[in-house]
Amino acid sequence: MTRARLSGILPFPESRVTLPAVSPNESNDTLSWLQLTLLPGLTPATQRKLLRAFGTPAQVLATPRGLLGQHVGAQDADRIAKGANEALVERALRWLEDPNHHLLTLGDPAYPRGWLELSDPPSAVYAIGRVELLNAPSLAIVGSRNSTPQGTRDAYAFAQALSAAGLCIVSGLALGIDAQAHRGGLEGTGASVAVMGTGADRVYPRRNVEVAQQLAQRGCLVTEFALGVPPEAANFPRRNRLISGLARGVLVVEAAEKSGSLITARFAAEQGRDVFALPGSIHSPLAKGCHILIKEGAKLVESAHDVLVELGLAQPAPAAAPATEDADPFLRAMGFSPVTVDQLAQLTGGEASGVSARLTRLQIEGRVSALAGGWFQRVG
Repeated sequence: MTRARLSGILPFPESRVTLPAVSPNESNDTLSWLQLTLLPGLTPATQRKLLRAFGTPAQVLATPRGLLGQHVGAQDADRIAKGANEALVERALRWLEDPNHHLLTLGDPAYPRGWLELSDPPSAVYAIGRVELLNAPSLAIVGSRNSTPQGTRDAYAFAQALSAAGLCIVSGLALGIDAQAHRGGLEGTGASVAVMGTGADRVYPRRNVEVAQQLAQRGCLVTEFALGVPPEAANFPRRNRLISGLARGVLVVEAAEKSGSLITARFAAEQGRDVFALPGSIHSPLAKGCHILIKEGAKLVESAHDVLVELGLAQPAPAAAPATEDADPFLRAMGFSPVTVDQLAQLTGGEASGVSARLTRLQIEGRVSALAGGWFQRVG
């Protein structure tokens, strides 16, 4: 699943999509682009077909219905003749009055080059913030919404380290791993981009409003969905192909056996991107998805440096000295897999009350985390 290593940070390869011949002045015709892309039921593929045939959105919209019908079906020709909802167009124009809001269209220099490799790129996207990040060297970090404390820390630490190395961190603004990846990415020079599954004027989930505000100020938010589009289930697989398409690779931190993160990883493999996965305990449900990816050929990584080496951005580290045995017999008995108080009492030969007290002290010291359901796990 891991593709051949690239030498350095290079532009994305030649687009798989034939772009319409749009001049710079015509590409800035925001009104025409909105009127075309906000036509209900007109897919991006149909929009691109029409642009190749007629050149610009304005020319498409001015073409007689009969001539349109020679290139698309009668139903699509009727949609174009009827026109877009004027209220939706006006809403978008008002939204674009904010200098931090942007509409990026095919042929626009700021349009993400990585998406031009996709078989079905959006014709226009809405963005908030630093649109130059959409063409910066990037890595996607995704994972479970219900992440463990260890997974949360790993996502933040990997994102922070990779951002400090100059990679923009891309994720999907979900709870758990995604949110921590954005926070870590914003701590480094590479910053972070969120690909949304809603309209740009809606933040989902609402608990991530704060991180979305930070992204709008110091990173970037981008979506192919029109303003006002709610968080419908079908939106997120579409969003996932854009997450992987924006980045040079995808790192999965934690994922269940059936997870949207695996969808993103498989999009990445199909798109020729690198796929990385963090291993976990064989007893953890949130390690199952990562282990599946590793079996399928994803690169097992244990540090941000491993990712940078695989991308050709760092040299392999010298071999480390053999690890010494853990001096604390309690932690040695605990191991690194989740355990309960009763299991620890059996492993250590102690009383449950004493084990509970010891776990409390270790949590305060930051060496053990409490998981849901009465389980505990060492912090690596």
